[in-house]
Amino acid sequence: MFNPSRDDVRRFFIETFKKRREHAVLAPLETMAADWLVLHPEYFSCFEPGDDALAKDFTPEAGAANPFLHLAMHLSITEQISIDQPAGIRAAVDAIAARLGSLHDAHHAVMECLGEMLWQAQRSGRAPDGAAYVACVERGAGRK
Repeated sequence: MFNPSRDDVRRFFIETFKKRREHAVLAPLETMAADWLVLHPEYFSCFEPGDDALAKDFTPEAGAANPFLHLAMHLSITEQISIDQPAGIRAAVDAIAARLGSLHDAHHAVMECLGEMLWQAQRSGRAPDGAAYVACVERGAGRK
């Protein structure tokens, strides 16, 4: 099982950003990450040399969104959709994207459910509940 550290994840996004900016060849996962990176120019400064992003804490109390967590969630949702795992996630996300007119906006809506599922799993000490996650996303698909 792939279990990267916080620094591993941050280095991955920083290196991907650098490689994209330099027009270097990207691995498939880096290509997916770069596709999401370009949609978030508000985070570009975090990926620049000298920003010290490896050590920075992005806490809700400080009002700082964590760009690494945000982009990792985009990647996770993209992978979930590609393999329809948990079952039904692809159709649920497609429905939200159709309603909102944007896959990007759909991902942001789905992140709420993904975060809730992970928080519940951590709190309970149990495996993430994929069925509850998909049900949450499906409820979001029906919102006006």
